[in-house]
Amino acid sequence: MSPINRQFSLALEALAELKSESAFPPRSQPIPAAPALDRVLAEIGPLPREALFLGIASDGLPVLLNLRDPLPGPILLTGDAGSGKTAFLQSIARAATRTHTPEGLQYSVITRHTEEWQERQGLPHLAGLFSPGHSGAQEMILALASWAHSNRNTHRSVLLLIDDLDAALQMDSETQQHLRWLLLRGPSRGVWTFVTLEAGRYPAVIPWLASFRTRLFGRITDGRLAGSLGADKASGVDRLEARIQFSLRENGNWLQFWLPGG
Repeated sequence: MSPINRQFSLALEALAELKSESAFPPRSQPIPAAPALDRVLAEIGPLPREALFLGIASDGLPVLLNLRDPLPGPILLTGDAGSGKTAFLQSIARAATRTHTPEGLQYSVITRHTEEWQERQGLPHLAGLFSPGHSGAQEMILALASWAHSNRNTHRSVLLLIDDLDAALQMDSETQQHLRWLLLRGPSRGVWTFVTLEAGRYPAVIPWLASFRTRLFGRITDGRLAGSLGADKASGVDRLEARIQFSLRENGNWLQFWLPGG
């Protein structure tokens, strides 16, 4: 077993023990930390040019998105408040800067909390950082839609990271129309949209949910709510560790994976 696999196994075992001993006082030993991103990538070795690193499964294998295969479509990341949705977006942004050149991949961010991304300001991979109400956010979506319409460069990709679907819906109707087009056609033109949604807010955005072929789940403790969003009991979303553990359906089965450390 590789060191990475062993460290993830230790973390899983510690979590299982903590949950089975919930009636007892907290353990004095902390849960083993997930391996740092740089260490994980070093052990994996060079990734294919078209791969976007999402995380690590419990067996130590990387979970990847093929940026040249549009089938998964835009990606909705949903979970309870505090489940790690923003942490996930920041993790894939960090991984992208380590595994792709700025010429091959860039990302743009729309979030109400731009201060959470300030450390990435000035990096060549970051094409834009705006709050939803800023005119720059609408201009950025328009520019991405225009670029995608004419893009014939199959070796360049752009990630559009929207932290909170509710926030995106504050934009004017024309911008929403461009965003809908990006959700529908973007992956086949090199634009991949990742959008977060607090699970309890899904009734307000039901008309948008059909746009997302792929859904990633952070922890959702309410089983009925999880079911409404597409997660069944086998997904284990109610048992995920907040901020570091996620679940997705792959080839009919549920795959749980971890975010590396910072």
